[in-house]
Amino acid sequence: MIGGATAVGLVAVVTAVLAVDRLSDKRSVLVDRLDPAAVSALRLTTAVITQENAIRGFALGGDEEFLAPFRTGVATRRRATAELQRLVRDDDLGEVRERLAQVVAGVAAWREGFAEPAITQVRAEGPGSVTPAQAAAGDRLFSRLRAALDQLEERILADRARARADVLDAADALSRALIVAAALAVMTVLAVGVLLRNLVNRPLSRLGDEVRAVALGAFDRPVVPSGPADLQQLGADVEGMRRALDDARTRLEEQAQELQRSNAELEQFAYVASHDLQEPLRKVASFCQILERRYGDELDDRAKQYLAFAVDGAKRMQQLINDLLMFSRVGRVTREPEELELADIVRRALDALGAAIEESGARVEIDELPRVRGDAVLLGLVFQNLIGNAVKFRRDGVAPEVAISSRPRDDGFWEIAVSDNGIGVEDQYADRIFVIFQRLHAREAYAGTGIGLAMCRKVVEHHGGELWLETGGTGDGATFRFTLPQIEEDAEHDAGA
Repeated sequence: MIGGATAVGLVAVVTAVLAVDRLSDKRSVLVDRLDPAAVSALRLTTAVITQENAIRGFALGGDEEFLAPFRTGVATRRRATAELQRLVRDDDLGEVRERLAQVVAGVAAWREGFAEPAITQVRAEGPGSVTPAQAAAGDRLFSRLRAALDQLEERILADRARARADVLDAADALSRALIVAAALAVMTVLAVGVLLRNLVNRPLSRLGDEVRAVALGAFDRPVVPSGPADLQQLGADVEGMRRALDDARTRLEEQAQELQRSNAELEQFAYVASHDLQEPLRKVASFCQILERRYGDELDDRAKQYLAFAVDGAKRMQQLINDLLMFSRVGRVTREPEELELADIVRRALDALGAAIEESGARVEIDELPRVRGDAVLLGLVFQNLIGNAVKFRRDGVAPEVAISSRPRDDGFWEIAVSDNGIGVEDQYADRIFVIFQRLHAREAYAGTGIGLAMCRKVVEHHGGELWLETGGTGDGATFRFTLPQIEEDAEHDAGA
């Protein structure tokens, strides 16, 4: 019987070691390859956009200084591409390699089909020599390149999510293996104790105490074998399992620290990038306005139009950077949740939208709204975006009408509805509108950065709820619904009622 118990213990140890090895492999894929690949993909996208902006500026102005960012972007793109190729060279990331190959081909097509010919043409014929047809062809090439970049980032993010799930599954498998091993060890010890009570009672009791200590979390406490040979072997097996568990715990802690470091670096990168980009944008806008004031009489209408385009582009880029920074900080930089009256949050949002509401003649009806716990600023952004969209996406000749209501649900959540009589959203786009930068209308038709609804969903999920567009409706208008947890005493009151 003792030999059989030893065999069972060895099987448990082997299972635990295999689980540790699997966890290490999955963690390595996530931390050592996919996380750096996500950062490199972001750098690659930034570098390509930098090159495109530089080419546009050079085509309009003809100043060679505009090509400095282009050359810097080329160097950054090459480094990021080389790093990505190194990170995804293994067979299990074949789809990422295919997306990367499409990006490389797209870069080559854009450079050879537009960027380099445009540089040569502007140097030979001067600023403004690039025809609208050439610019449109370049835009099409760059759009295909941006689509390839988006697909690359989406593939990496999908693989990251899958790898993270694999890490969690491996950790769960390890925990189960160790729990089963510990349980088998305890049962074996008890069985041996019943058979050999008088011979091994004291060492067996000591071993049981040590195993229980490990099971309760004292992973650094060694299991010292004692007693007969079989019992010592069992103690050695338990000590091996303890060491495997301690190693697994250490690796999990290292992984958590690595993930925290990676997230901190991504957040710092977003902040630094936004800060460094704001200053040149302000300078571009300021000097363009100075040019218009000082030399306005010497400029023709086309030149004034170009200056207006430059100022508008700089301002839109500043707004985009600010929205991106705010989006990245949701869930990271937060205040302590507090009890809030949603009606007060809505009124503050209406005050912020006062000019747009007055200009459009919008009418907003607010039903009784509940108290919730959360961040007043973030929840205010949700209502400001949803109401602002209702005002912005209105039908021609029809004053906007917005209705805000709430109802308690049986699952302990409040369901908030924001409805309007605007142009509405087709059911097929019900999910797409919540993806960052996904716009359904041209920028010339409706202003915006394409971040608002994505930020709303992120804020609601940060508060423990869900946000969705109601589908299957008839007529004009749209209805957005989101949930927020009820305050505990309110939930108990509703359940009692």
